[in-house]
Amino acid sequence: MIELLDLKKRYSDGTYALKGITLKLGKRLTSVIGRNGAGKTTMIRMLSTQLEPTSGTATIGGYDILKDTDAIRARTASIPQEASPIGFLTPWEHMRVYLLARGMSFKGADEEGMKALKALELWKSKDAPTDTLSGGMKRKLFVAMALAADADTVFLDEPTTGLDPLSRFEVWSAIKQLDGNVILTTHYMEEAQQLAEEVVLVDQGRVLERGSVGSLLSGFSGKVRVEISGDKSRVRMQYRIGTTKVSYVKKDKAGEFIAMGCTVRPITLDDLFIVHGVSLDGEGEGGEDEY
Repeated sequence: MIELLDLKKRYSDGTYALKGITLKLGKRLTSVIGRNGAGKTTMIRMLSTQLEPTSGTATIGGYDILKDTDAIRARTASIPQEASPIGFLTPWEHMRVYLLARGMSFKGADEEGMKALKALELWKSKDAPTDTLSGGMKRKLFVAMALAADADTVFLDEPTTGLDPLSRFEVWSAIKQLDGNVILTTHYMEEAQQLAEEVVLVDQGRVLERGSVGSLLSGFSGKVRVEISGDKSRVRMQYRIGTTKVSYVKKDKAGEFIAMGCTVRPITLDDLFIVHGVSLDGEGEGGEDEY
């Protein structure tokens, strides 16, 4: 169980990255979603004892992030967004160095490293310099390191940023093999929907919503999203995002909007951003027209 109590982070210029988050996380895989700058990475860095909060507290398995840093680091593994392998080292060498640094014996590091590399289909490339590997394989290597560490909690900060779709699928498959609790931050809504048991929506350092994907999208039941772009003001919509207008309509009404030149899309977690006015691609602007 991870518990955050009024956790805040304020920088020297007066800006807040977190504005007082109180939260309990206990699912096997929780995804924290939000646009860039929402506070996701700051939260992960504080929970993994890399950054001190300005005020508030948090505990992981009963251990305080400020008082019990050694205990937390022994029980967690963290893969930051900016992590990159050492190009001239092989996957096998990465595994051994990482696991030995965590206190494993040479025998244990070799055994666990071999199992993890095989599980994530990296064994055939174990002796190749990592700078010769694809982006997906490099990210899978970090997941393999977390898998071999057998940590109680794994923090993954936007693990698939910049990857092509196939590499992203490979990393998703790897993440599903992790034991223990996984806290995953992402701005890919499909990623959250594919992996998470619980989703936490964060914006401007605050929690807006949380729950399973099904519960978060229950308000859209029986509806689809209709969009229209450009100067077509004759079509009344609920929301405006840049030059795109959006509404949510019952499925049996979709044909009417298609006839007006609208695009119809299924409901996804993206729609939480739109209704909260925190669209991934622009500033949301709520309207009053409903269908």
